[in-house]
Amino acid sequence: MLDLVDVPAGLLFLRDDRLGKRWHVNLPAFRLARVPLTDADGVPVTGVSWYDAVALCNQLSRDAGLPVAYTVNADRVDWDRSSPGFRLPTEAEWQHACTAGTPSYRYGPIDEIAWYAGNSGGCAHPVGGLLPNAWGLHDMLGNVWEWCWDLYDPSTYGDYRIFRGGGFADEERSVGSTVRRRSHPTFAIEDLGFRVAQSVAVSVLA
Repeated sequence: MLDLVDVPAGLLFLRDDRLGKRWHVNLPAFRLARVPLTDADGVPVTGVSWYDAVALCNQLSRDAGLPVAYTVNADRVDWDRSSPGFRLPTEAEWQHACTAGTPSYRYGPIDEIAWYAGNSGGCAHPVGGLLPNAWGLHDMLGNVWEWCWDLYDPSTYGDYRIFRGGGFADEERSVGSTVRRRSHPTFAIEDLGFRVAQSVAVSVLA
């Protein structure tokens, strides 16, 4: 069963210096998995494309008896925002959850909170082995990058999607709450996974 953390509402300011873009988002409360999706050994599931992550979210919803959040038609994916099903977080939700509502770049000393090139030994590690942030979320930084729902810059990059957080192979400078990366939704690599979110207003609370 997925362990979801209640994330409070908040106002988030985002920026991308490479795009010369700044914006803000008013976020309602939502729920986010305490850790990335893992395999049977507790290691993050990796090698998943954005499309794979969407399909897995839908499968997790079906397994839980929930309506799916996504309708998939070939390479088109539509998100039903009224659905209580599991889904990818938006990048604003991801960043808000990562920083626990603060403007911090990291939520602690990097070696205490994140697996990265300086301490990982070149591989992913079982989740939850390092310190969580103030809201009890583990591995928000390091270990594996995490897919988000959002398009990066459609006018330039088409349907490229965003991933966040840094991975086990990244240098310290790339492991922070505001670092944005993007790739084609078919892209998959060994340090890229995801964690699930759920909308609170429509979620079925235990």
